[in-house]
Amino acid sequence: MSACIFCKIVKKELPSSIIAEDENVLAFMDIMPARKGHILVMPKRHAETMLDVSEEDLAASMRMVKRVSVALQEAVHPPGFSVVQLNGEASGQTVFHIHFHIIPRKTGDGIAMKWSHETYLAGEMEHYRVKIAEALKAQSKTR
Repeated sequence: MSACIFCKIVKKELPSSIIAEDENVLAFMDIMPARKGHILVMPKRHAETMLDVSEEDLAASMRMVKRVSVALQEAVHPPGFSVVQLNGEASGQTVFHIHFHIIPRKTGDGIAMKWSHETYLAGEMEHYRVKIAEALKAQSKTR
């Protein structure tokens, strides 16, 4: 993806402040942080969303998320942190290369991670459960 800004960072065509890197994953400072210390972790191989990324790259990314989160906690000592991953424009994704945000948090920091709650009508939860379970069974048959 030649137009992908994160692919350009991987190729070192754009500067970045790298925290950690291995053969599959890159972790770097977010240049527009929600809070100071905000870090991005992404697989080097391009995939737009969770639906597109390989299980290998996803697992490698999550291992890096864990390592970087531990380092953030040890170095900066935030009272908390959020790990956020968005899929698709409707979720708020703006860079279409899968990535994980690690954001240091403190009480009252103004970052809203709350959502409203819906209520299922009678039988509606079971309807969703059955449809999702059937999709999972179909997935396992194709593997």
